[in-house]
Amino acid sequence: MTLIERTGGRGIATLTLDSPANRNALSAALVGELRDALADCAADDTVRAVVLTHTGSTFCAGADLTAPPDPEAFVGLMREIVALPKPVVARVTGHVRAGGLGLLAACDIAVAGEGSSFALTESRLGLAPAVISLTLLPRVDRTAANRYYLTGERFDAAEAARIGLVTVAAEDVEKGLAPVLDGLRRASPQGLAASKELVTATVLRSFDQYAEDLIARSAALFASDEAREGMTAFLERRDPAWVR
Repeated sequence: MTLIERTGGRGIATLTLDSPANRNALSAALVGELRDALADCAADDTVRAVVLTHTGSTFCAGADLTAPPDPEAFVGLMREIVALPKPVVARVTGHVRAGGLGLLAACDIAVAGEGSSFALTESRLGLAPAVISLTLLPRVDRTAANRYYLTGERFDAAEAARIGLVTVAAEDVEKGLAPVLDGLRRASPQGLAASKELVTATVLRSFDQYAEDLIARSAALFASDEAREGMTAFLERRDPAWVR
């Protein structure tokens, strides 16, 4: 079954996460298909920019706990979005959780509808937003990161825009996207690539410097007793043992 649908027109390739059975969670299969689709877009001279969107009420539920991707593959996906010589624009009209925020933050521009919601739920599972910090921390207000990394609270599109996670919080997502896509269509391919290279250079250096350590840290957390309890409790729809 195809998990990524590609459509396009007027220089914009739209990649749609279409795995409703697991709320577009980051499975090994979805990560692999999305990496392939992005590579195809990079090689396609008719594509000026990429829109990343979703079916259903969830943009991405985070890691698929039943079929998780290899951490290096997920880090590779985020890096490929950041390094893609064409802008990637997220179109969000639903929920984004945990690792999904790392995917979102890798995009150059994000437009979120008023029905969207966001949460970094890792701490509630005995985990931490380790590898997704590579894209989140350069983008999100540090005071807000302190709060939401630790508490796992849910926040809305207006708050996501205030803290820098999304570019535009829009009542009508299509109206919010329209000026962005018009601007990208008016820019030259060379101009877009060179401009994106300037704003992503620091993030890419962070990948090169910290990715290996964060992958190891994430793996250690996933293998811990607390994480096993947290993930089991999540799948069983109960509170983990440490909740007071």
